[in-house]
Amino acid sequence: MKPKMDSKKLKSKTAKLKNKATKKRKLEDLDASSDDEGIQLKDTRQSDEPVPKKTKWVNKQRVLVLCARGINHRDRHLMKDLKTLMPHHRSEPKMERWKTLSVVNEMSEMKHCNKVVLFEGRRKRDLYMWLANVEKGPSVKFLIENINTMGEMKLTGNCLRGSRPILSFDQEFSKQPHLAVIKELLTQVFGVPNHHPKSQPFVDRVISFTHLDNRIWYRHFQILSEDGGLAEVGPRFVMNPIKIFEGSFEGDAIWENADYQSPAKHRQLLRKAAKDKYLNKQKQKVDQEVNAPKVTHDFDKFADVFQGDDEEEQAKELLEKEEQEAAEDEERKAIEEQHKRMKKKDEIKKLKQLAQAKKSGKALAKGKKKQNTALKAKKKGKSKVQAEDSD
Repeated sequence: MKPKMDSKKLKSKTAKLKNKATKKRKLEDLDASSDDEGIQLKDTRQSDEPVPKKTKWVNKQRVLVLCARGINHRDRHLMKDLKTLMPHHRSEPKMERWKTLSVVNEMSEMKHCNKVVLFEGRRKRDLYMWLANVEKGPSVKFLIENINTMGEMKLTGNCLRGSRPILSFDQEFSKQPHLAVIKELLTQVFGVPNHHPKSQPFVDRVISFTHLDNRIWYRHFQILSEDGGLAEVGPRFVMNPIKIFEGSFEGDAIWENADYQSPAKHRQLLRKAAKDKYLNKQKQKVDQEVNAPKVTHDFDKFADVFQGDDEEEQAKELLEKEEQEAAEDEERKAIEEQHKRMKKKDEIKKLKQLAQAKKSGKALAKGKKKQNTALKAKKKGKSKVQAEDSD
């Protein structure tokens, strides 16, 4: 009788467990349906109400921000400022200088990043920035100029950390094709994706990119009011585009800046200009002395006519001066005419001498020809006589 009772107990326990499981499933389904029914968006919403967050993160853009060894302290602070403004970034330690740029693609794949921002330093002075799309390209190389970090500027703006910015571009970005490519890269790198886990659901800042003097000027502002009041936050820098490559850190150059001049070359030209500063000053002094006017002011001849008591004597003196000047002018003209005649005579003599020299040269040439023919005839005669003697 005991084993029969055990089997009945087991059957009753399994039935109870099944009933409990079915009840739990029904309760969960009811909760889910009630949650779905409760989330209904209203037709009108007040500005104070929070925006309902989506659970899905669709635009999964991740930016790898790193630098190579050899950058300046100011450049390093600029990189930190950009990291604070980009909640969708992934950081990486410094890259060794002996490594090739193609290694960055592998590093981004390991970090699951789509875009790359690489900072390169040269001579502890110059900073270069690379923006690249890892999957298919392209990649752009910039020279960064006029760097001002957040710590240096001490501006009044103070935006929310992790908020999504409004990207403002100049009209020039839609007119030129290479600027359109750069615009697309900048939007994908600096634009924070919607519903990013580390981002805030607020828009309280603007990043402006303006094209001026073949350069792109970066400025970052906080939105103070809905009327358009702005306060600059920082950082500030200027991007001078150098080249656009087809691939990510490789490939052919699609576009190249013809007006670009390397900073080392610019410093070399400045040194040369400073070296020749003393010589230029001395040349300017000599030129000034040579070209200085001898008569600074043209005085009026008849200014002293009515000064003094003896007006008749002064008039006579003026007449005598005029007669003397007229006589001097006539003498000068006569002398100039004589010089002209002498020059003409000299030119005619030279022409005659050249003609005589040509004639004498022709005569000498004819005489030489006759002498040569005579010598040839003599040689032929001698050869004939020798041949006859031999016979």
